[in-house]
Amino acid sequence: MRPEDIARRVDHTLLRQDATEKEIDALCAEAIEAGAASVCIPPCYVARAKELLRGRVAVCTVIGFPEGYATSAAKAAETRDAVSGGADEIDMVMNVAALKSGREDLVTADVTAVRAACAGKVLKVILECCLLTDEEKRAACRCAARGGADYVKTSTGFSAGGATVEDVRLMRASIPNTMKVKAAGGIRTVEQAEAFIAAGADRIGSSGILKSLKRA
Repeated sequence: MRPEDIARRVDHTLLRQDATEKEIDALCAEAIEAGAASVCIPPCYVARAKELLRGRVAVCTVIGFPEGYATSAAKAAETRDAVSGGADEIDMVMNVAALKSGREDLVTADVTAVRAACAGKVLKVILECCLLTDEEKRAACRCAARGGADYVKTSTGFSAGGATVEDVRLMRASIPNTMKVKAAGGIRTVEQAEAFIAAGADRIGSSGILKSLKRA
């Protein structure tokens, strides 16, 4: 693939706890230069990124991050605040605890609550695949679809493991054709990005892939 074709799929990401304003400003500049799909940043920087990007690149932020076990009401409130600040895309962490307890109803309701809070925006549900069995991953995809999500996403990048090609293939096979897959967590090279795209990923979440593309 051409570097620019990969860049258009990238959510240029900086979610470290100690990320500074200067780093966020640089992230936004890099995303504009490369033509990235979005910047994925902490909620506290949404308004700043919106002003810097001025519609040239989408603003994505995270909800219930990284554990996902906040209540649905808390996630919805966090989402409304992010949208009011200018977020175009929402990456919410699924309630893994509820899923592993067999409560697909609660997981679906969680997604539904956030969907209602960001109506008209792109919603991605982070499954945290490294904590799930294959059957639980399929169940998570069902819940995301029932709740109205646009994407399922592999990982936060803050747990025991990141994206795998096998998980992307499983997720792609477990969602309707109207939904998409985002691979994130440990993707650093052009070759990795191409492998995930070939497996069915529509978006790539990465903090370093744009730098790799510049060298390609």
